[in-house]
Amino acid sequence: MKNLAELKALQQRLQEKAAAHAQAERKRRDALSYARPGVGPDVLKKLRSGSWVTQDQLDLHGLRVDQAREAIGQFIRDAVKRGVRCVRVIHGKGLGSMDKKPVLKSKVRNWLVQKEEVIAFCTARAADGGSGALMVLLKA
Repeated sequence: MKNLAELKALQQRLQEKAAAHAQAERKRRDALSYARPGVGPDVLKKLRSGSWVTQDQLDLHGLRVDQAREAIGQFIRDAVKRGVRCVRVIHGKGLGSMDKKPVLKSKVRNWLVQKEEVIAFCTARAADGGSGALMVLLKA
């Protein structure tokens, strides 16, 4: 009996570890980050930790892809003109989409990488929108 109980306990621990690993992998896969060449890892670390104050935000909920692309371009240009350094872009988690998957998430990432004004971005902290938003650091 003792061996059977030990075996069941071991099986339970293995299942818990597998579940934790799967959750961590989903979280890693959902996380987006980028830094221009020459931008140190400390910059992303500070952005992830919330050390930068969010000075403005853009919510893309309800926009079509073409509208979202135009909105991001205009928002980034305006923010830089105003001297804003840190912004949040809310792209959504896809919960309202037909297939319950994010529609804009990867597109927003690709658009931001193309913007010269963007020096770094990362997935927002849970309190700031989590996997449905990005914190973006702009050139001074």
